[in-house]
Amino acid sequence: MELVLPGIGLTFWMVIVFGLLMILLKKFAWKPILSALKDRESSIEEALKSAELAKEQLSKLKSDNEALYKQAREEREEILKEAKQMKENIIGEAKKSAEEEGKKMILKATEEINKQKASAIAELKGQVASLSVEIAEKLIGNQLSDNEQQKTIIATQINLLKNQQANA
Repeated sequence: MELVLPGIGLTFWMVIVFGLLMILLKKFAWKPILSALKDRESSIEEALKSAELAKEQLSKLKSDNEALYKQAREEREEILKEAKQMKENIIGEAKKSAEEEGKKMILKATEEINKQKASAIAELKGQVASLSVEIAEKLIGNQLSDNEQQKTIIATQINLLKNQQANA
């Protein structure tokens, strides 16, 4: 049993050595260990505060980004709306201009047709007059030398032709 129970001398020296060890540890080891733990604790708290602050800033930046994105979308929609309206205005103006140009062209064509019609009628009158003179010469049997007689016969023949055309 001697192996299990230490002797009083051994126990005494173990207690003294343990006490000295505790005093030495308290004087030289506990202070630096506790100060290192406090430093570590304060640095962890600062890191947590910084992380929380960063999280708040990130949340704020996220909301700012969403607001900017929403504003950009609204501006894009407004620009697209304005562009569409400008396109419609330009198309409307182009249609109006084309219609006016078409009307002008139709008016010019009508005027040209009327001019050519008048020219053709005048030419036809001249031909009718010369034919009338020839017919009159053949009917009368001699050439009319007097201009007044020619004009009278021509006028009579033209009136006859007009009456025939009106009846037809």
